[in-house]
Formats: sequence, C-alpha cells, structure tokens
Amino acid sequence: MALIKSAVNKEVGALPTVADENEPIQAHAKEGMGGLAKGLAIIEAFGASTPRMTVSDAAQLAGLSRPAARRCLLTLVELGYLAHDGKFFTPLPRMLRLGGAYFSTSSLPQIAQPLLASARDKLQESVSLAVLDEGYAVFVARAEAVRIVSTGVKLGGRLPAYCSATGRVLLSDLPEQQVREHLESVPMKRLTDRTVANLNGVLKAIRRAAEEGYAISDEELEIGMSAMAVPVRNRSGQIEAALSVSVFSGRVSIETLRDNFLPVLREMAERLQRSL
Repeated sequence: MALIKSAVNKEVGALPTVADENEPIQAHAKEGMGGLAKGLAIIEAFGASTPRMTVSDAAQLAGLSRPAARRCLLTLVELGYLAHDGKFFTPLPRMLRLGGAYFSTSSLPQIAQPLLASARDKLQESVSLAVLDEGYAVFVARAEAVRIVSTGVKLGGRLPAYCSATGRVLLSDLPEQQVREHLESVPMKRLTDRTVANLNGVLKAIRRAAEEGYAISDEELEIGMSAMAVPVRNRSGQIEAALSVSVFSGRVSIETLRDNFLPVLREMAERLQRSL
C-alpha cells in the first residue's frame, strides 16, 4: 500500500513517444499511469477491518481526494469488482481474479500446497504459508482443517507482523536496525490484553524467534487462538516464507505446540526448502 500511495502522490509526466521494445523499462518510468495507481490504492484499502467503505473512507485510506476516490470506486463498480448500495462499496467475487494472477504464476504456493496438506493431516489443524509484505504477513497458501469453526486467516489474508507468530519469524531475518525502523513506523495496538505492543517487547520476541527457530503467538491476536510459525529458507539461506499452524487455545496447549506440533512444522519446512 505504501508503494502505491507513493506512486499516487507523484505527478505523472507527459508521455514521450513510443519506446523501442528493447529499451530498458527504467528509462521510461515516467510512463506510469496515475489513474491505475489510484485504483490499486482503493483496492488495497479493502481488508478484514474494512470489508466495505464509503467514498470518504476510501479517500482517507488511499490518500486520495474525494472526487478521485469516487471516480475510482464507480469505475470498479462498472467493471464488476465492487457492489454499491447507494452508500457503501463492497468487493465482489471478481476481485479474486486480481490475487489469482499471483497464485497461478508463483511456484511457491504450488510447491507448498501438498506439504501443507500433509502437515494438516498429521496435526488435524489448519496449516498456512505466508510471506512478508510491507510489515504484514500475507498468507499465500493454506490447507484448512475441516471444523465447524475455523481458525486463523484465509488465503490472501494479512496479519500485522509485530504481533503474529508468522510475522515475527519473517522479521527475524532482517537486520535489527531495519526491524526497529519498521516497528517505529507502524502503530502497534494491543488487540487483546496479551498483545505485546511495545518496541522493546516486540524486538525481544523477534530475537527469540531468530535464536530458537520458531515463534508462538499466545492469544495476542485474538483471545482463544494461538499460533506457531517456523521459517522456510531459500537456497541462499534467507527466510523466504513462514509455515504456521493456528489452534484454539482450549484444545491445544502451548506445551503441545512445542512438543508435538513443532517437529512436524520443521519437517515440512525442510522438505519445502529442498524444493525451492
């Protein structure tokens, strides 16, 4: 979102003549479309906490003027991406096509899916894979356990990195100064009375994740829900993703997560690493 807002705020210059297709793209960065950037900023403003928006909401969240936000929203309605009831704009199923472009072309979710399913079958709990995106853990693959009430986030969902097990694992690979700068730039809120939402406490949790090779979030995101995550490294040894399991705290204890779930997650992470 930050990158898109930056693009929205830059004035798009006059377009030069059509470039030779063999010339580097960098030479023609000014050919960017401001209107497209504004539309994408509106799309990214929708989320779990903003499932519907008014024009004013969209303008504020996307950093646009009200007229620009209104034009973008109405265009998305016309194209079938949003519904409009006269006041609120709500995403329609067509919106899934945008994320589908990543999921259908990226090898990581495709390679991970059978391993996630194997881990789910062994643990009888939902297992997910996430990557880091601008301070959020974004879930790119998931094997859902069949239960009346599901746990965790859905495919494409985003969790704040500072208070999620997945996010802390992903942040643990970055230089501490970079992590510190990120944490100082985001509003850390206490989502429950167990949430660690201060700089020193979160840094300590991230260091622990780096040292121990896993992280646990114990009812920090939501009371009654816990999660554990382990890193998935690429061939260069860098953390590329995080493999996680989410459980109901009343059914699975933290001790069970460490003793029984951690070995399974680590086994699947190692198998996924060998495939990258």
